[in-house]
Amino acid sequence: MSEGMNRRDFFGLTTLGAAALSQTVPASAQAAGTIAVQQTADTKRFAEGPALKWQPATGSSAGAILLDPTRTYQEMLGFGGAHTDASAYMINELDASTREKFLRELYHPSELGLEVGRVCIGSADYAATMYSYDEGEPDPDMKRFSIDHDKQYILPQLRTARQHNPELFLLASPWSPPGWMKSSGTMLGGSIMPRHFPAYAQYLVKFLQGYQAEGVPIDAITVQNEVDTDQDGGYPNSAFPACLWAQEHEIAFVGRHLGPAFEQNKIRAKIWILDHNFNLWGRVVNTLENPLVNRYVDGVAWHPYAGSESSVSRVHDLFPGKGMYSTESGYNFLLGRPPRDMEPAAVIARMGVGAANSVRNWMKCIIVWNLVLDENGNPNIGPGHNPGFITINSKTKEIGRSDAYWAMKHYTHAAHRGSKRFDTQGDLEGIAHVAFVNPDATKTVVLSNTGAGRKTRLRLGNLMTEVTLPANSITNLSWV
Repeated sequence: MSEGMNRRDFFGLTTLGAAALSQTVPASAQAAGTIAVQQTADTKRFAEGPALKWQPATGSSAGAILLDPTRTYQEMLGFGGAHTDASAYMINELDASTREKFLRELYHPSELGLEVGRVCIGSADYAATMYSYDEGEPDPDMKRFSIDHDKQYILPQLRTARQHNPELFLLASPWSPPGWMKSSGTMLGGSIMPRHFPAYAQYLVKFLQGYQAEGVPIDAITVQNEVDTDQDGGYPNSAFPACLWAQEHEIAFVGRHLGPAFEQNKIRAKIWILDHNFNLWGRVVNTLENPLVNRYVDGVAWHPYAGSESSVSRVHDLFPGKGMYSTESGYNFLLGRPPRDMEPAAVIARMGVGAANSVRNWMKCIIVWNLVLDENGNPNIGPGHNPGFITINSKTKEIGRSDAYWAMKHYTHAAHRGSKRFDTQGDLEGIAHVAFVNPDATKTVVLSNTGAGRKTRLRLGNLMTEVTLPANSITNLSWV
């Protein structure tokens, strides 16, 4: 996380932050030498288990996971989800009391505790209707610009979310500029015409200023969701709002228009580039080599649908000062779609592995797609109908929590804002491990086991403990 991040010291400086951390770490973790255990396995979901203790280490460390909290890596921004128009629409379908309780469950640090969110600048495919903030005839002066659509249910929910977690970091991403700026003349497919770069920069500035005026400041922005696809061939065949951005256009827009517009208007939001797949890492390297772009860009937004997360480490090694962010974690926390007949506990364990791989490749956040949809993957103006992170039944309003919800809970409770990943070593078949040291000095290691049940030793300097990892499980071990 960059030094200038808004409200970054919240947990360290406020009573609320201290209370939140103490609520998410069981009391059993507060005693010296005691290790709190939370585990998901079989039918258990983030259940507290019997506490463990550190004991003097004896014998060889072969076969153990070695922990070194003194050797730290990236500072974490957090874990969260996309509060899309579709998600906000479904949440708005709940009665007021249930809606308030549900938003608290999502965002309050003592509950699920999401710390990062993604909102759409205009409509994505998962929306009740297709819209931008300035549709119609060309309007380069933005006289028609309005965020009134978002005032109906998106902004009220984001204000409530920030009440539950004032540290909530919000990323905003556009799926398409207004149609009049594009070669297609529509939000569906096509590409933006370079002559409209100045107007589009002002469009994004006005969006940020509008949200700020509504009490919902945005912390980071991407130029375009998925720069390298027009979704099935462009207009009139494009499946939903999309826009191709040639690499030279992204460079010119950020370096000559968006960055200077942010400076001129004193916009504090960070700029992240790409917002697309791992296999485009070469494009990222070339883009960041441009000094105009490098000056304005805080980091890179990544999607998992093509390529390997190891590409993120390649980019990090070349540009260690730039943040790496997973902004649309589809399917299985970057590990691919699970077989339909896979048992829930096995799916959750796979998700734990995917998240560990992501964080071990320098990601500072993981944002899942679509926090909430109905039982049919709606609202949706596109062709895909994937399930949401949470389901609200369109008829009964019953709330259902997905396997991803429980995998996410292990990570939101392991790594709070400002935590740092610390070094863990050990090549154990079927077990993924990643660990964090938090601002209050609490340390947590997350162990995801996709193999058979086994006992596993962990070594911390001259101390050692042994934990039982059931088959297809995620286990958090926390201590101070």
